[in-house]
Amino acid sequence: MQKDNQSGTINVGVDVGGTFTDFLMVDTTTGEFRTAKVPTTVDDRARGFLEGIEELKVGPEEIDWLVHGTTAGTNAVLERKGARCALITTRGFRDILELGRRTRPYAYGLSGTFEALIERNDRYEVTERLDAKGRVLIDLDEDEVRETVRQIMETDVESVVIHLLHSYVNPEHEKRCAEIVRELWPNGNVVAGSEIVREMREFERGTTAAIHASIRPIVTRYIERVQAALEDEGFKNELLVMQANGGMMSSSLVGEHAAHTVMSGPAAGVLAAAEIAKASGFPNVITGDMGGTSYDVALIVDGEPVIAAEKDLAYGVPIRIPMIDIHTIGAGGGSIAHIDKAGMLRVGPESAGSFPGPIGYGRGGELPTITDANFLLGRINAESVTGSEGKAPLEKIATAMEEQLGKTLNMSAQEVAAAIVDVAVNELAGAIRLISIEKGNDPRDFSLMPYGGAGPLHAVAIARELGIPSVVAPRFPGLTSALGCVLADVRHDFVQTVNKPFTDLSGEEVDAVMAAQAEEGRDLLVRENVSTETTEVRHEVDLLYRGQSHVLRIPVKSGNFDIEGVLADLTKAYIDRFNLSLPEMVPVLVNIRTTVIGARKPIDMSLFKPGADTTLEQAQVGTRQAYFDGQWHETVIYNREALPAGAEFDGPAIIEQFDSTFVIDPGARAWVDEIGNIVVDVQATA
Repeated sequence: MQKDNQSGTINVGVDVGGTFTDFLMVDTTTGEFRTAKVPTTVDDRARGFLEGIEELKVGPEEIDWLVHGTTAGTNAVLERKGARCALITTRGFRDILELGRRTRPYAYGLSGTFEALIERNDRYEVTERLDAKGRVLIDLDEDEVRETVRQIMETDVESVVIHLLHSYVNPEHEKRCAEIVRELWPNGNVVAGSEIVREMREFERGTTAAIHASIRPIVTRYIERVQAALEDEGFKNELLVMQANGGMMSSSLVGEHAAHTVMSGPAAGVLAAAEIAKASGFPNVITGDMGGTSYDVALIVDGEPVIAAEKDLAYGVPIRIPMIDIHTIGAGGGSIAHIDKAGMLRVGPESAGSFPGPIGYGRGGELPTITDANFLLGRINAESVTGSEGKAPLEKIATAMEEQLGKTLNMSAQEVAAAIVDVAVNELAGAIRLISIEKGNDPRDFSLMPYGGAGPLHAVAIARELGIPSVVAPRFPGLTSALGCVLADVRHDFVQTVNKPFTDLSGEEVDAVMAAQAEEGRDLLVRENVSTETTEVRHEVDLLYRGQSHVLRIPVKSGNFDIEGVLADLTKAYIDRFNLSLPEMVPVLVNIRTTVIGARKPIDMSLFKPGADTTLEQAQVGTRQAYFDGQWHETVIYNREALPAGAEFDGPAIIEQFDSTFVIDPGARAWVDEIGNIVVDVQATA
């Protein structure tokens, strides 16, 4: 257990999205929770952060745990607005980040361009060379390194990446090169690739280091600004930051682990979804997080999020760190509908964002979006718009639909709105197919958990499209990522490439690596000085047969690595996955992985169970016309806050709450479970 410097019980989770910033406060002593949602202040996200804390009506000095999921790093990479970086690499390998894997931006034709993360003029070579086994062939020319640094210092470069060949096997040249650079470089933005990831594959390792270097100044300045502003208001503890692996870390470590903040907001949502799913009796879940700008999809199997070793943030920009496997498409509530060059209706990836936003928000938006289509179809309440003081201008929305889209498509505004929703549902279903069917999972074996402000709007339609039998909507869909921040443990992941056939492997060698990784993780927990209940260490190995390129991951125990037992597990896993046994093939241990978790006191999910002492009839706040399947339906409107546990009702119905709207299509049946989720049988009366 770490030093108990945080004995209080007030937990606050903050998720900064592209459109809204979400807040959830939980007091585990009193069982009280509060929520807030404010428009994201794109010009200065720290300002919106503080505004939301104020809306929670809790003083910063009262907060014991403040955990933040940030998009600062992700956005910097995707928008290519990171810091200018220089690369120092082995002579002859200056273009490794540009050559990549020799793929093409488009599958057909020769069109398309690729811009490397570090421009060629900022890539430098130094004399040194290791072979693939880490043996020194040419010593590092230290004087050449010093001269190279002097050249770089004459430019406007802010960060330096050191990426030398085969340093994942033997990092000594990289370490010495980094020491020399740090002696001369005027700031702390220097990173050696082996400090970030100790895995083979030079291109992926190089891009990961480049991502880290480009976002480190952005993320650290932002976090430091938020921390300082909070301290000015009386905050006494250290801000904690979500990571892509679903854990969190102290803000003091962000500079060393900046790459791990990429996709941290979506990861928090998946973590919360996993806890909600387990508490609700749905161990296998597909998550669909739809905010204002994107739709994020992930798998939860047996109550645990699927962890991937690598993700492509954009074309030619892979990041190789352990992270929750999330697939993202540019289709959110603010995604703009348009006609493409072929005359087809498309939705996204361009988004109206928070400002000017959809037309219905009344902030100056002029282009029709998915949200506007839902306003026009009666699925979102046009009389009360979250984040806006006025009503949604339905006539203005209808005019934009007709003028910008309807004339070309020969459709009325209503028909255009319905088509926009249909196109969006098809794209969202396609994202789920990509992460489920194409990876060997049948969606019919899962439930769909929609969240994000716009997720529940289309969940039943998506489930029907894919044959998913049920939908489980959390108590606060729009605040699920903020809830994930509250639920997160402190977590650090380590990986090291071994790449040896089992015939050349000793159990003692593997145990030594696992022990070193575990010790490094425990040391980080001590440095963070965060109060935790217990420390858990997990080990896994990546295995394959010689000649293959894709690995199978097998959990193992430390202390006495059982080679024969692991080989038996590999054989079983291969048969389970491919229905095939390969006894004549040579098994290879590729990577050793260790996860160190500092577990916090868990939060009981029953805290969010409905407290309403009402009946279903009392929860009904009215009816309105809503458009489904080509016709208008008189649709019952319910207040989510007043829905009691055990309430059952049939679609069409719309459940409204401050952070989201849940649409129950005709033919579906819904009920409220004991912890406040709304569960839907999508084909109950079809």
